[in-house]
Amino acid sequence: MRELPLTTPLFEILGARAPLLRRFEKIGIRTAGDLLRHFPSRYEDFSKIYPIAELEPGQQATIQAAIEEIKLRRTRRGFAVVEAELSDESGTIRAIWFNQPYIANTLRAGRIANFSGKVSLSEESELYFNGPAYEILKPDKEGRSTESTHTARLVPVYPETKGLTSRGIRYAVRMVLKRNPEFKEWIPAPVLARYGLPEVHKAVQAVHFPGHLEDALAAQKRFAFENLFLLQLFNVEQKLKLSRETAPAIPVDIGQVKAILAELPFELTPSQKKSLWEIIQDLEKTLPMNRLLQGDVGSGKTIVAAMAAILAAARGYQAAFMAPTEILARQHFETLKKLFGSIASAEQPAFGLLTSGGAKMVYENDLEANIKKPEFQKKVAKGEIKIVIGTHALIQEAVTFNNLGLIIVDEQHRFGVRQRAALLRERGAGGRSPGKLIPHFLSMSATPIPRTLMLTVFGDLDLSLITELPSGRKPIETRIIAPLERQKAYDFVRSEIEAGRQAFVICPRIEEQTPASDIRQTSDAGTATLRLGNQLDLKSVKAEYEKLSKKIFPDLNIAMLHGQMKPREKETVMREFKDKKSDILVATSVVEVGVDVPNATVMMIEGADRFGLAQLYQFRGRVGRGTHQSYCLLMSEKPGEMAEQRLQAILKAKNGFELAEYDLKLRGPGEFFGTVQTGFPDELMQALQNPDLVKESREAAAAIVKPDPLLRQNAALREKLSEFRKKVHQE
Repeated sequence: MRELPLTTPLFEILGARAPLLRRFEKIGIRTAGDLLRHFPSRYEDFSKIYPIAELEPGQQATIQAAIEEIKLRRTRRGFAVVEAELSDESGTIRAIWFNQPYIANTLRAGRIANFSGKVSLSEESELYFNGPAYEILKPDKEGRSTESTHTARLVPVYPETKGLTSRGIRYAVRMVLKRNPEFKEWIPAPVLARYGLPEVHKAVQAVHFPGHLEDALAAQKRFAFENLFLLQLFNVEQKLKLSRETAPAIPVDIGQVKAILAELPFELTPSQKKSLWEIIQDLEKTLPMNRLLQGDVGSGKTIVAAMAAILAAARGYQAAFMAPTEILARQHFETLKKLFGSIASAEQPAFGLLTSGGAKMVYENDLEANIKKPEFQKKVAKGEIKIVIGTHALIQEAVTFNNLGLIIVDEQHRFGVRQRAALLRERGAGGRSPGKLIPHFLSMSATPIPRTLMLTVFGDLDLSLITELPSGRKPIETRIIAPLERQKAYDFVRSEIEAGRQAFVICPRIEEQTPASDIRQTSDAGTATLRLGNQLDLKSVKAEYEKLSKKIFPDLNIAMLHGQMKPREKETVMREFKDKKSDILVATSVVEVGVDVPNATVMMIEGADRFGLAQLYQFRGRVGRGTHQSYCLLMSEKPGEMAEQRLQAILKAKNGFELAEYDLKLRGPGEFFGTVQTGFPDELMQALQNPDLVKESREAAAAIVKPDPLLRQNAALREKLSEFRKKVHQE
């Protein structure tokens, strides 16, 4: 039988007018291959066929029975009820379906069928099937019963959507599999054998219609392994590519390093010093640095990165420092100006800031001046600005560098992979050319990322860790505040402000949402309406600002900050809060990363159970940045059991890394890397939860690449890796 290409449109298999087609298209399934990659989320075991006489109340079971009688009736309210009397050699039982009148025409008296479902007990103590799945048995040409799809087996249950049930998906999958779809095995045979993975044709059959649970588990392992294996190969490939590139060797004057550090108002911690030394060693090599600087919130990563930028600039190279938000970019700019402003040369401005809101430069003796963007860009292109700090504005086509030697990216995983790649492709005046030097690369992250994810997703990066906080920092006291204790919390906030301190209040959304607008926004999403409707009680920044400024703290200065404000408005609000002109800042998650206000000692988080642990940890890190004792108040109105566990984890965790490992087990890797940010397929994100599989995939990739770095002996694998590269947008 001729094999069916996986690119075959579904309409050629199901029929051009099949109502299933439109429903599949809504969830992005258009080809035979798309459908076969829509894997079951679980299985129902209806494999054993029971005699009717052995059925028990509450049992999930399958029977094979003759339809003795079937009838349709209507209730007084017009609901359809279909009742059937089913029999086998051991006895009889009723089956009942509600609001499915078509069943009366499908299941006609005299037919034999399988019925799978829950056995219930009526008020009259009579056993009956409540809405069972059914499958009419049709003999083939030889008189044998055809293979069942919906009953009498391990039945796959799929992720569903409105109008698209698992029964409909099973029907379509069976239709595709009957056409002998074309599968090309690309995982080398030794890898399949070593890790006990089925070949692809058997795996597809087993994942959709397994004969035994072990078959389904083996198939699931194979498909989880696939993406991890490709990611590990991709990381190895990136390292190999990097090893063939050349970066400028930037010699570092250790005497200059000591002189700069001696001018700082504090001493670096041991791990800060170690990380800086690792970076210095990388800068002095012609092999491009590709390093991740990982550290807890407030551990002092910015100082280490800024030192690297200063050292590169001292040798005549430019450094680009990119941050994910305008607030954070401006804060880095202020930090460099405050700590290193005296290093600026009289002839050339040392620092520049470029964001969507404008551009600034710093001259000698901290002289700061606004400058028009075109003029700023010209100075960058001429190499007159050595250190350029900014947001996504740095990767615009209009921005070119003269002699870019170092790229620093803060919170790397918050940028899309295309954005990271755009900055890595040095935008010199002539563009990239053969043999041209590429810049060193340093990324930073304060988001607590489990080591498993770090070594996998960022497996092509070397790692530097800052493991302790600067001296003098006090542990932040964290408390869960029950609804009845809200007034006490407000009283505590007031006492801190009266003592000269300040407070943050974080809310999950910007504006209140009415039920009507909720329904309008979710009408196309079906069940999402109810889910969003349950969020109507979420605190909003604007409503909370009104309440706090007019009712709770009318005598205090309250400020508001959210993502819809203009850049200059945000800058003004943050500057005034930092200058103590406002007592309380009501904000959204726009303050999650990098905001540094040492005088703020209270972080009050409304709807704390609606945020992920990584976010809560980042919020908490916005206080405790000075010498005063700081507090984090987790406000939660009605947390569920899982939400309560997560909030308790915040209280118990010793550090961000411990918390991250807990959250990985509880919520999965999406907490750390959204698919929009990483470009990784969903099945890869799920596979990252399995540390053993991550380890196996890393071993397999190393074993394949070591003897054959360019995969010349593995053409099918080379082709698959090329497809994966495009899929994650990292070419």
